[in-house]
Amino acid sequence: MARYVDIHPVNPQARLISQVVDALADDALIAYPTDSGYALGCRLGNRDGRDRILRIRDLDEKHHFTLMCRDFAQLGQFVHVDNNAFRSVKASTPGPYTFILPATSEVPKRLMHPKKRTVGVRIPDHVVDQALLEAHGEPLLTSTLILPGESEARTQGWEVKEELDHQVDLVIDAGEVTAEPTTVVDWSEGFPEVRRYGAGDPARFEG
Repeated sequence: MARYVDIHPVNPQARLISQVVDALADDALIAYPTDSGYALGCRLGNRDGRDRILRIRDLDEKHHFTLMCRDFAQLGQFVHVDNNAFRSVKASTPGPYTFILPATSEVPKRLMHPKKRTVGVRIPDHVVDQALLEAHGEPLLTSTLILPGESEARTQGWEVKEELDHQVDLVIDAGEVTAEPTTVVDWSEGFPEVRRYGAGDPARFEG
């Protein structure tokens, strides 16, 4: 049965954030709210967590995982951002965008795309996420919580708790969030290609 943690959306309680960080350190798989729907998350070194995300979402090994980063400086430790991408990515973060970029040696190989050696990265514009990432001290391995056969992410903690009670270890509730997933922009070839249209404005990457 998943633990249910109710965190204030504007002033996250440090005590509760610390409890979530402790759970992540113990290899918990969490469901948490973001600025583009709920997501599944675990620490980078959690092999079982990665596999559980794939099972819950019914995804194959080619799935592009995302590293949820605290800020641009942290993002730059895990992906190569060339001059063409630098200004565009920096100007779009934090926000509802996921960028696919070549991974650095800091990223475990099992988290990269098997052929392209790329990984998704994003910086959320959500108070609870920022508090969690700061306390955790490293990115979260993340995937949007879109269940098999569905096209939108979950938006409410109680709903996630009901549906995934025996598949995740902890659910954060911080109020309802938007259902629209991130806009995904692939920068891996040195130019932007929109792979998924979502909450972010894709116009800045087109034309």
